Amino acid sequence: MAVNRRKPNHKPGSRPGNSHPGAKPVKPAKRRDDRRKKPVEKPEEQKGDQPAIGTIQWFPGHMARTRRKIQESLKMVDAVVEIVDARIPLSSRNPEMDYLTDGKPRMVILNKADLADENANRRWLAYFKKQGMAAIAVDCKSGRGCNQFDPAIRELLSDLLEKWESKGANRTIRAMIVGIPNVGKSSFINRMNKGGKAKVEDRPGVTRQNQWFVIEGGTQLLDTPGVLWPKFEDQTVAMRLAFTGAIKDQVLDMEEMACELLGILRREYPQVLLERYKLEEPLNEDNYELLHDIGRKRGMLVSGGQIDTGRASIMLMDEYRGGKLGRITLDSLPSREVTGDA
Repeated sequence: MAVNRRKPNHKPGSRPGNSHPGAKPVKPAKRRDDRRKKPVEKPEEQKGDQPAIGTIQWFPGHMARTRRKIQESLKMVDAVVEIVDARIPLSSRNPEMDYLTDGKPRMVILNKADLADENANRRWLAYFKKQGMAAIAVDCKSGRGCNQFDPAIRELLSDLLEKWESKGANRTIRAMIVGIPNVGKSSFINRMNKGGKAKVEDRPGVTRQNQWFVIEGGTQLLDTPGVLWPKFEDQTVAMRLAFTGAIKDQVLDMEEMACELLGILRREYPQVLLERYKLEEPLNEDNYELLHDIGRKRGMLVSGGQIDTGRASIMLMDEYRGGKLGRITLDSLPSREVTGDA
């Protein structure tokens, strides 16, 4: 839901108090800054604060370079391991990866599985295996499930390993780690790696160059920077990426994003909102008013008794991303897919 903001009662650049009839305009004093190059005016659709959720586009220049590096590095690896966010297993996959990886054996790792619905995790694992990929669910922070990686990738490459053995080749598995920003690629490598550390921060776009790491068992992992795709055709995907932090918060309107998330939670997980924020039924059907209700319950007031919706928005997003709202999966399996438990 769009957020209404109060507009000033005078035009930008004018001086209040100079609007009476016959008044001479006051020429502002020239400042040193005025001699500097003026900033280029933003396109019409980008004016205002941040872009609306429905117009999210974010493709920094280094991501175009990453696409090229992925293709250039394929000849050096035996398999491609794609890490996705278990809360949005489909939305957090780069649709370009299928052709970028050029038919290499594939593995999907559902990271942050502890934040996603357990039953949904099993269904998604079965889905990816049905697509001919190896698939495991892990929690890189605790290390849960990471011990599945070595046997899973060896099974995926069993034919290649047999070929090496028959030729007496003394080779180790090399795998490329790919994924969009903030899904936990570096965290996975750090969990598996006994030597040096990959740089990890809780914000997208940290890894900027390819790095090799050797893990237990001798398998070599090539870490690559997170890469999004040039244009989000499905803005529902863009919205879910924003929820999980794959897109920088600085380019988004946090209040609008919080309202969009509340709309989903109100429909799919109403009990979570009722219990976490001590709300009463029925929940307000206006998402912005629902945000007010939550802010009021948390005592987020400013002068005059108004609700600080900015603080409430940040709090809601932090609690969702931190798993304080419970185990929530936002992506559903494609409707044409009918799978059982893994």
